[in-house]
Amino acid sequence: MAKREVDIVVISDVHLGTYGCHAKELLKYLKSIKPKMLVLNGDIIDIWQFSKSYWPETHMKVVRRIMKFITEGIPVYYLTGNHDEMLRKFTDFDLGTFQLLNKVVLNIDGKKAWIFHGDVFDVTMQHSKWLAKLGAVGYDTLIILNSFTNWLLTAMGRQKMSFSQKIKAKFKDAVKFINHFEQTAADLAVDKQYDYVICGHIHHAEIREVHATDGSGSVLYLNSGDWVESLTALEYHNKSWTVYKYHPEQFGAENEAEDDDKTDAEDLDAKLDVKTLLERFRQESH
Repeated sequence: MAKREVDIVVISDVHLGTYGCHAKELLKYLKSIKPKMLVLNGDIIDIWQFSKSYWPETHMKVVRRIMKFITEGIPVYYLTGNHDEMLRKFTDFDLGTFQLLNKVVLNIDGKKAWIFHGDVFDVTMQHSKWLAKLGAVGYDTLIILNSFTNWLLTAMGRQKMSFSQKIKAKFKDAVKFINHFEQTAADLAVDKQYDYVICGHIHHAEIREVHATDGSGSVLYLNSGDWVESLTALEYHNKSWTVYKYHPEQFGAENEAEDDDKTDAEDLDAKLDVKTLLERFRQESH
């Protein structure tokens, strides 16, 4: 199947290493596209909750696919988030077409795009990091319970449900109001005279023009959503931004025998022991 060409792809909040991560679906998406640039906008690997006992092969395949983009000469920016904040001590790492940064400003067809994860706006992150981590663990437990419940509902021929979405429906507006996430991002972007501000973090895909609070201008605010529930990405092609939403019917039956995830380097897993490396990051953070 021919790969779909895209100028820029932005994904965030994948949370590799957690039960809620839809790595299999993300892998199908990554295999279906031919991007000219890939931006990984934070929380790609969930080092907060990482455990060597849970690192499925599909999660490693996502890492391999990203490595494949790099070996093909495709620029890949990894921007750190709060769940992979341990990587911030290595920022400004540059390896060929791969860069590890906290934020980046890109010139996109003559317009300036300010891209960062967005946790800097989160009041909970700034003042109660232990509470945020506790909430993340609780969320992952909720995903496990939700998966079991949906297995039972499917077996009974009933429709699946989402515990976390129901909970967020009750509290999300309050959290947004406290943090003023989108407005704060837009106000700062207008002040810096950027055309786009691109974030992740809040797991809510969005593209909309936001006016500065003081009326000094406006900016196009974009959010890439997540690969835990929304299964969304941002795509830029032919000078236009769109939100990509994963739909399983877009993909044919998976050929388990086909595995082109390995990079040009032989035996990537042997050379890059991701599980050991992540465990070390997690231990050093305590």
